[in-house]
Amino acid sequence: MRNNVLSYLLLPLFASLSFSLSAAPASTTAVAEPVPVVTQQQGQQPQRLDLNTADALTLQKELNGIGKAKAEAIVAYREANGPFASVDELLEIKGIGNALLERNRDKVMVE
Repeated sequence: MRNNVLSYLLLPLFASLSFSLSAAPASTTAVAEPVPVVTQQQGQQPQRLDLNTADALTLQKELNGIGKAKAEAIVAYREANGPFASVDELLEIKGIGNALLERNRDKVMVE
């Protein structure tokens, strides 16, 4: 008798569980395309920005701590005094100090 009662109670439970699993919608998680990772190879130098040819927008985008006003000041200084002779000449521009120059020294060059 005990087995009959358990079977009457457990049979509907297992039956409903199997029906709910088969009726459940399949998961539709989209697999995202892998994002390529760009790494720098050893020995390859990052591209440096030439102070004598770069425009204000490029200077503003590529250099840390250089906003629109300082980028325009760099271009104006270059137009007024001729091409830069060295990267250290950036110190002549108002608002550019040693800390800012050292932060960007590896990103700029003068040809």
